Amino acid sequence: MTTLAAIILTYNEAAHIADCVASVRFADVIMVFDSGSTDATVRLAQQAGAEVMQRPFDHYAGQRNAALDAVKGRADWVLFVDADERVTPELAAEVRAAVSRADCAGYRIPRLNYIFGKLTRGAGWYPDYQTRLLKVGAAQYDPERQVHELVVLDGAEGTLNQHFIHYNYQNMAQFVHKQQRYSAYDARILYEQGIRPKPQNYVLQPWRQFWWRFVTLKGYRDGLHGLRLSLLMAWYEFRKYVLLRNLWRNG
Repeated sequence: MTTLAAIILTYNEAAHIADCVASVRFADVIMVFDSGSTDATVRLAQQAGAEVMQRPFDHYAGQRNAALDAVKGRADWVLFVDADERVTPELAAEVRAAVSRADCAGYRIPRLNYIFGKLTRGAGWYPDYQTRLLKVGAAQYDPERQVHELVVLDGAEGTLNQHFIHYNYQNMAQFVHKQQRYSAYDARILYEQGIRPKPQNYVLQPWRQFWWRFVTLKGYRDGLHGLRLSLLMAWYEFRKYVLLRNLWRNG
């Protein structure tokens, strides 16, 4: 019989972990892979019936690869679930059907994103495919992609139809914190590639980002919510080039 492990990466996810674990009870193994939480995450995960392993955080690719290694010999497939995601009964049934077929090395899954409590279908947040259902031994995360992880599959990739529910960005402070980290990371990548900012980048790149999000990716369908998100992402595109300029000045 094909064995499935659900793995949840955590750091201070006490607000989410119990409900997340409850949504993956269909899995044969439920593992919370924690990176040193200082809140009640570990205790609540254990109370919910998950086993807990802890590993110091280096980067997301490293954590996911270590988690894959941890279940070798115990599971044939892994479903990675973030603590702020939920697996619906419909997705659970589709996951079980997919692993029983075993005709792919991995499957991508669409997500329904709730941003500031609002279901967001435009501006690039839908369908937001995530390659998260992986055949153990046929999938690895690229260690060079430490943020926005990239899965390398030894085989074909399929696509599921049912969705994760993602309670993404509960408030503006959370959004700002994460986008500041992403823009700094992206600026560092450009710097390491030898790319220098040009004067027009500070205007054209944010404008292109806004147009792409609000018009091409139909952020306008979400009304003022979509407009706000598109403007915020344009601002962080501008910030990326400011940070890139500073790297060249100080590097």
